Amino acid sequence: MTSGRAIGVAQTIPIKGDVEKNLEQHLRLIRVAADLQAGLLVFPELSLSGYELDLAAELAFTERDSRLSPLIDAASSSSMTLIAGAPVRVGSRLHIGAFILSPDRTVGLYTKHHLGVFSPSAGCDGVVPPAEATVFDPGDRNPLLMLEECSAAVAVCADTGRPSHVQAAADRGAKIYLASMFVIPSELDLVTARLRGHASRHSMTVAFSNFGGPSGGLASGGRSAIWSDTGEPVVQLDASGAGVAVVIESESGRRGERVMAAV
Repeated sequence: MTSGRAIGVAQTIPIKGDVEKNLEQHLRLIRVAADLQAGLLVFPELSLSGYELDLAAELAFTERDSRLSPLIDAASSSSMTLIAGAPVRVGSRLHIGAFILSPDRTVGLYTKHHLGVFSPSAGCDGVVPPAEATVFDPGDRNPLLMLEECSAAVAVCADTGRPSHVQAAADRGAKIYLASMFVIPSELDLVTARLRGHASRHSMTVAFSNFGGPSGGLASGGRSAIWSDTGEPVVQLDASGAGVAVVIESESGRRGERVMAAV
């Protein structure tokens, strides 16, 4: 990160299929992040719809979707780059997308490259979502974005488990790895250890955004976090609940700040 700027992660509690309510929650957390001087804020995987694969086709966004307008306005008014997740249709294909909403009002799109599957033991009350490949197509959109003079790469959940994905980001010059995810409690330790390893191995700041409540029949592990480019854990949110965590780097050093917020 560059001097005087901050990257942040937002931890949301998704409401099943209610894009309007989820959008309101995004806007509230953006205001919290703005108070913490964040220049970039990452939301979890499918944050605008929740991890509701049976509703993905019905709720799918387009690249110029009018429902993005409040987020575009918020990015502009707060001078903050936002990464927000949604099912997105590109042509005839349905993808797990991460919209990149910039302060200059441009909209970019990352599409999840590697689709995931949960084990039969993962679900709550016997409910397990289908394999993502039965609903979505793998994507290939992979833009880099800039935070001042520092380049950042986006990843969505299972992408982070492929060493080739983070290696490609490093090879392209990314110094920040933005992981938009949904991680259940039983997988949390494994996933966070992997992300910390990415940070130290590739000298990247790694930001991990997770849900703070259940979605799609699955519990979430929360604990959204940011690691420094040496792999040092700088800030982490609670296992449940909504909130924002940021890391600010300035001439006087690096510090983390966090706010758990009612939504």
